[in-house]
Parts: sequence; C-alpha cells; structure tokens
Amino acid sequence: MDGTHIPASFPQAEQMAYTNRHGTQSQNILAVCDHDMRFIYVYAGWEGSANDARVLESALRMHTDFLI
Repeated sequence: MDGTHIPASFPQAEQMAYTNRHGTQSQNILAVCDHDMRFIYVYAGWEGSANDARVLESALRMHTDFLI
C-alpha cells in the first residue's frame, strides 16, 4: 500500500486545492498491490493538498470492501 501524486491540470478555480506541498498541481492516489504485484485497490482523485493519512482514513471509512 502506498500513496503517490500524479501530475494533473485543473481549472483556475480548483488549482489551489490540487496544489501539493511542492507547489505543483496533482492528484493524490492510494494504491494497494497483492503479493504478485497486481493492483487490487486504487482510490484516485483526491486533491494534491490532501495528506496520505486523510486519503487512507477516507478509504477505510467509505469503502467497506477495503480490508487491511
């Protein structure tokens, strides 16, 4: 399980929320792989300003099929 930032472009009105701590615009993505390195869960679309713990907390709360 890991989080990563994917560069993205957004309309002017949304750019502040998607600006990460490095000053670039991105989406924060949570991805989980199994032991065979296959993706088994992807949670995409979070603002670049959101930290990894917030994204994980949301995944655990909103997606009951996501088990640790």
